[in-house]
Amino acid sequence: MAKVRHFTLASICFFVLASVVFTPHRLWAQAMPTATGPGGYIEVGAGASLYQFEYGDRKLGGIAAWADVNPTWRYGLEGEVRALRFHTDEQVNETTFLGGPRISILPGPFRPYVKLLVGAGHYNLPFGFAEGTFFTYAPGAGLDYILGDIVSIRVIDFEYQVSNKFQTSTGGPESNIANYGITAGINFRLNPMQRVPKPYHYKKRLYGRGPITE
Repeated sequence: MAKVRHFTLASICFFVLASVVFTPHRLWAQAMPTATGPGGYIEVGAGASLYQFEYGDRKLGGIAAWADVNPTWRYGLEGEVRALRFHTDEQVNETTFLGGPRISILPGPFRPYVKLLVGAGHYNLPFGFAEGTFFTYAPGAGLDYILGDIVSIRVIDFEYQVSNKFQTSTGGPESNIANYGITAGINFRLNPMQRVPKPYHYKKRLYGRGPITE
């Protein structure tokens, strides 16, 4: 049942990503206001996380940091590091190193997005008796709120992390485990938002009522 659940969730996230990618560009262009800044940008951020662990049915808290590189407002890449060290028991914790594509759905100040990250999840198991690093993939979605040219709020970020061939001991049985949780934080743009692209500055003509003005 666990494998079926993992496959179903991954399939749904893939379908959502594909739907956004292949939506005709003109549909998005019609809705895009100038003030959202059409140019590319780079931003970094940090926040707090709360996750539900399948291993031992635990709830762990932690901190996360990420960087987003967006050639356009819609398409980009995200890399993140998350360390879950708080509210732990028996010294169980996890650190993940993930990266992958992130796609924004709407260009306004409220900016929902979907993403699909892959990488590694490193686990420390009870009392340090075992540890291991496992291939991990994490479909997710979230919402950013743009406060201004530099600062935006990561209102919520949800991830469903699946670690493949998880083992609790050397030579022990392998199985996939799933952890899921939310993160909230703040983003800082490294390059200010360009509200009107320079190539598109134009002169305004008062048709039939006067000369060309700046």
